[in-house]
Amino acid sequence: MNLEQILLDFSAVTGIAGREEAAVALGAKLLEPYGKVSVHPQGSLLCRVWETDPDAPHLLLDAHIDEIGFIITAIEEDGFLRVAGCGGMDRRILMASPVVIYGKQGPVYGVFCSTPPHLTGGGEKKNLKVDEMYVDIGCTKEQAEKLVFPGDRGTLYASSRKLLGDTVCGKALDNRAGCAAILYALELLKEDAPRCNLTVLFSSLEEVGGQGAKTAAYQVNPTHSIVVDVSFAHTPDAPRVKCGLMGKGPMIGFAPILSHSISRKLCDLAKEENIPFQTEIMGGKTGTNADQIASTRSGVVTGLVSIPQKYMHTPVEVVSVADVENTGRLLAAYIRSLGREEKQ
Repeated sequence: MNLEQILLDFSAVTGIAGREEAAVALGAKLLEPYGKVSVHPQGSLLCRVWETDPDAPHLLLDAHIDEIGFIITAIEEDGFLRVAGCGGMDRRILMASPVVIYGKQGPVYGVFCSTPPHLTGGGEKKNLKVDEMYVDIGCTKEQAEKLVFPGDRGTLYASSRKLLGDTVCGKALDNRAGCAAILYALELLKEDAPRCNLTVLFSSLEEVGGQGAKTAAYQVNPTHSIVVDVSFAHTPDAPRVKCGLMGKGPMIGFAPILSHSISRKLCDLAKEENIPFQTEIMGGKTGTNADQIASTRSGVVTGLVSIPQKYMHTPVEVVSVADVENTGRLLAAYIRSLGREEKQ
């Protein structure tokens, strides 16, 4: 399996929260060799990998497939577009950034408006809220109405690329990197005899509240779950205490909402398998789908594994291919360890 190419391909497709169809189509193609694939009513992608004894543990592996972006809210009289965020766009980088909008007849390209420095009176530009900004697609209102419609989604225009070393750069690696790690785990397990029931979820809507994971987990009704996401990798301008290190392996989460036994077991398995790992300690919610899945139905025993990522929620997110691979190795080790005696 060429993980690097999978990351680049996943980054290149669009899947803004609520309009994940293109990303889901690619995910379905990649998951089809491993099990029966279906699309949940809220747009999440499900793959039933193993169905064994109904009394055996049923593990749900989740990674969200949606990405941040924006939604058109209005077309102004002069043709400029009003927008609102779909997820936590980093507004510091938006002004003067190129965008692509997925309109009625295909992609429409534009830019976020930016006041020239000559007109700011010598002061610094204010970081406007997303819904205070405008997008310029270069046409009149009448022309714009033929191309875009309120409710259409857009995102920053960016290309995915390989950097030096084993790093990959692009948009939406939060959290297509998690999807790639799960695919790698399935590849490692393809010759294994199932000892548990296993379902994979590439969930929608995480960036706007996690509704995709919550509703799909309700349908699947697992006994166990591991959520795979990204977390902060250290850079010179980021506090070390809140960050992992890129290239040092997956970050195993510990938090009140997470199962301490799963977190400890993941650490033990990483040591046994010589998989580099780090820990991530959170005092409250995790800010991931783990918060949603753990509280589904009467509760699901849930763990969290995160891939260190630089420049989150920008079009230049960076991950290490080795970290993605080691995350997949850790997931495979956990799945192999799940036996009939481990129902909780």
